[in-house]
Amino acid sequence: MIYIENIFVCLAIPLVLCILFMGGRTRTFMLFMITGMGVCLLSAYVNSFFMGHYGVSATVAVVEITPVCEEVMKLLPLLFYFLIFEPRVRDLPEAAVALAVGFATFENVCYLTENGAENFVFLLIRGISAGALHILCGISIGFGLSYVFRHRWLAFTGIVGLLGACIVFHATYNLLISGDGGWRIAGYLFPSILIALLFVGKLLLPKLKITFE
Repeated sequence: MIYIENIFVCLAIPLVLCILFMGGRTRTFMLFMITGMGVCLLSAYVNSFFMGHYGVSATVAVVEITPVCEEVMKLLPLLFYFLIFEPRVRDLPEAAVALAVGFATFENVCYLTENGAENFVFLLIRGISAGALHILCGISIGFGLSYVFRHRWLAFTGIVGLLGACIVFHATYNLLISGDGGWRIAGYLFPSILIALLFVGKLLLPKLKITFE
């Protein structure tokens, strides 16, 4: 049995201690990383609950349940942060990416603990692709929220649209890597290539303004 709560505590304690000596944006980034780990932990419970409630297999759940639960739960802390603490809207992308990094890190550690660390190449490929997936969703949500909150009349429909897009993207990734052969390879390459293209675009096209400043 994998006690993911213990893994979370072991990972979170050094980060919490580190926060005591930090301030400003660095502290906020670290707090959202820890929040992302906590969200990943809670998502595992929520996924398990709905799997049991609907009586579906793990294969069905990773396509129809997991993307919805995880993307909704990653969105909620960002909405809470904006509505309660009222940060500048331009600070939302950084918070969203930090949350995504924490989520992906905890997910990778749990996957490694559950499945072993013998196949380094596979773990590297999966770690890059899953990390890229969550970071791409974080970038989309962060910059999307930053835009819709500047245009309040777009807030509700904008949030629903952003959430729907991330859920579809996440579900597509899970569906592809659940397949065999070329489909699985395409699934692992899908987010990795996208984030590489986004990075190249950031370097070559300054007008995109993909920055946290």
